Amino acid sequence: MQTTKKALFLIAIILISGFSGVIANRYIFPRLAMMKFFAKYDFIKKSTEAVTIINKTEQVYIKEDASVNKIVSQVIASVVNVTSYAVSEKIGTKTLSGVTIQPTTKNGTGLVVTSDGLVVTYASVLIADNAKYKVTFDNGNVYDATLLEVDSYSNLAFLKIEASNLSVASFANSDEAKPGEKIIAVGNDSLTGVPFFSAGVLSSFNPYYNLSEKIIASSEKLEGIFEVDLEAQTHYIGGPIVDYAGQIIGITGMVNRDSKENFFQIPSNKVKLVIDKEIKKELETNCALGIYYVPIAKTYASINNLPSEFGALIYSPSGQQGLAVIANSPAANAGLRINDIISAVAEDKIDAGKSLPDLLYKHKKGEEVELTVLRNSEELKIKVQL
Repeated sequence: MQTTKKALFLIAIILISGFSGVIANRYIFPRLAMMKFFAKYDFIKKSTEAVTIINKTEQVYIKEDASVNKIVSQVIASVVNVTSYAVSEKIGTKTLSGVTIQPTTKNGTGLVVTSDGLVVTYASVLIADNAKYKVTFDNGNVYDATLLEVDSYSNLAFLKIEASNLSVASFANSDEAKPGEKIIAVGNDSLTGVPFFSAGVLSSFNPYYNLSEKIIASSEKLEGIFEVDLEAQTHYIGGPIVDYAGQIIGITGMVNRDSKENFFQIPSNKVKLVIDKEIKKELETNCALGIYYVPIAKTYASINNLPSEFGALIYSPSGQQGLAVIANSPAANAGLRINDIISAVAEDKIDAGKSLPDLLYKHKKGEEVELTVLRNSEELKIKVQL
């Protein structure tokens, strides 16, 4: 009996020791080997040679469509439908009074930019100076709107509705937007007032694209725009493009050039400048220089042997002074000539980040500014009364 007990005791010790060794080898030693202090001992290293530690990895799947909906929801309350309409006594439907009228309507997208009812859109939404306007929200509310101003520099138009406590979307710093970023365009050009959107990519920033409808740039038109890869952009004119943080980085616009519609996005930093001017009632003070020009890039300067790699080359494809410098304009009165290169406005140098129109937009009509001009490789300082 005594012998049997001893045998069972020994067996128990062996089993416990075996299990302890397995546990130590499998779980304890591998983790000790990962610690700097224990890793120097050979017996611990050898105990881990045939052991593989598997770390648990969890995969999280994000439903991108749902996240896009969530992003758009942050701005959707500030995106509105803008309807312009005119009534003419021509062919149409007879009213009870016997007058035949024909309503002519055009719809586009707008954006509420102040809580008291200031709405910005793009000028092509409008049909005539004497048109009437309606603004429709996604909740069904409809307001009469008054056209305040159309900015000559950006072609952005401002309307006012009598409302308060409206939702206003926030603008991002467009200088931080990079090509390749995902964006969402929001539109609302339907009479139902229901907004729609499309996801795409910010394709590029084109610093030399000018809103002039001619093949050459105008000193009075905004220069420097975003381009995106969206289709059917006509439905998004006047509406915002939004980054994936839910902030607006641009507003869609369009110009007709060579009988074709050219779409682009005005960067939010430029939009904010225009909005600030409208709020201050300063759009009527926009100045004019009165030239057509070619923005100079490094390659263009090299090909044409120009003395400067930046600036604005006063230019006309026909080579005629009168088609490069507008008669009786501030530029003409100051003596600017075709083939002059304007390199700076006041002390601000013109480059890819600061165009001639952008620098002029800082000044008001009637101000005198000094232009730095290269004429036949000679630098001149010419004062201009804008």
